[in-house]
Amino acid sequence: MAVLPESRGTGSQFLSPATRGFHVLLVEDDPADALLVEALVEDGAPGVHLHWVRSVAEAVEQLRARRPDCVLLDLNLTDAHGLEALARIRATSDAAVVVLTGLDEKLAGLDALAAGAQDYLVKGHVEPELFGRAIRYAVERKQAERTSAALQASRLRAEENARLERGLLPTPLLRSDTRLGVVPRYRPGQAHALLGGDFYDVVEDSDGFAHAVVGDVAGHGPDAAAIGVALRLAWRTLVLNGVTGAEQLRVMERVLLAERGDRRTFATATTLTLPPGEQTVRIRRAGHPGALRRTAGAWEWVEVPGGPALGFLPDHAEWPETTLDLTETGALALFTDGLFEGCVGPDRDRLGESGLLALARGIPATDPDRFVDELITRVEALAAPTGGLDDDVAILYLYRKASR
Repeated sequence: MAVLPESRGTGSQFLSPATRGFHVLLVEDDPADALLVEALVEDGAPGVHLHWVRSVAEAVEQLRARRPDCVLLDLNLTDAHGLEALARIRATSDAAVVVLTGLDEKLAGLDALAAGAQDYLVKGHVEPELFGRAIRYAVERKQAERTSAALQASRLRAEENARLERGLLPTPLLRSDTRLGVVPRYRPGQAHALLGGDFYDVVEDSDGFAHAVVGDVAGHGPDAAAIGVALRLAWRTLVLNGVTGAEQLRVMERVLLAERGDRRTFATATTLTLPPGEQTVRIRRAGHPGALRRTAGAWEWVEVPGGPALGFLPDHAEWPETTLDLTETGALALFTDGLFEGCVGPDRDRLGESGLLALARGIPATDPDRFVDELITRVEALAAPTGGLDDDVAILYLYRKASR
C-alpha cells in the first residue's frame, strides 16, 4: 500500500476503530527511510494503513485530532531528538509507540522501552514479517496496558467505595441487652458510581439512652461522601462523650464549615433520642425531611418544627426539640429525600411525601426487615420507567422489641 501524502489537514485520514486493519502514523523526516517503511508495509503488514508526517509538531497535530493504533517514531527528527520526541508523543496520545533507531542506536531503543515505548526496530535490519509482527504485538501490548490500568482503577474505586461506605453506613453500636430494633438500608442513585453524602448512625449509651442520626450532604461523589463521613464520626464521638441536644448539631455544623470546599455546600440532618423506660422519642430537625411514624397499627407522616440545614446560618441557627409518643408497638422510619423526591410514572410526576405514605400504608408491617425492603422495592419499581432513583437513599427504621 502506498504511503499516504504528507499531512496538511486535520487528521481526518484516520478511519474509525471498527475499520479493518491497523492505522499507523509514521513520524520520519527522511523520505528515503519513509519509502523503506512503505516497502515493509507492502511486503509484511497487509491491512496496515500508513500515514506519514515529517516532524513531531505535525504528529502532535494529527494525534490531537484522532488516535491511530500505532506510532512509528524516528528518534532523530528536526524538531525533537531521542527521548524528547517520545515524551511529546506520549504526552499527546496513548497510542502504541514503536521507535525506529539506527544500527548504532540500540541503547537508545532500550531507553525508549524503559520510557514507555512498546518496541523498537533498527532501520535497515528488519524483515517484512518481523515488521508486521512488531506492529501487531505493540498494539496488543498497549491494549493490555490499557485494560490493566482500567482494572486497577476499577479496583481502587471499589476499595474507596468500601472505605466510604464503612464511614457513612456503620454498624449500629447497641448494648447486648438492647430492646431497640434497628433496620438500616442504603441504595445508591442510578446515575452515581460513588456514594453520595447520605449517612446514618445509631448509638446506645451505658444508661440505656438510644441516639440516632440520619443526614444528607448536598452533592455527590467523593467530596460529599468525605464530608458525610466527617459529620457521622463527629456525631458518634459527641454521643460517646455525653454531648446531646442542640449542641450536637452546632458542633456538626462547625465540622461542615471546616471541611467543605464550597460555601454553597450544606447538610440536612435529623437527630433523635429514645429514653429508656419511656414511650417517647425526642427529635431535632435541621432542614431534613419529615419521617414516617407507626402508631395504633397505622402509618402517618410527621414533620416536627425544625431549623435550617447545617451551613445555612452558621452560629445563628436554632433547632428546637420536639417530643413524640412512640408506643411499645410503634415504629419510626427516618430517611433521606431520595426516597420520595424521584420521578415516577410516564409523566415524571414526583412521588412526594403523600405518595410515600400511601406506599407504606399498603405494606404489612409485622416484619420490620421485610417492610423496609418492600418499601424500597416499590419505590424503585415506580422510578424504573424514568431511569431509576435519581438520588441516593439512606433509611433508618427504629422500633422497640417486644418484652420477654
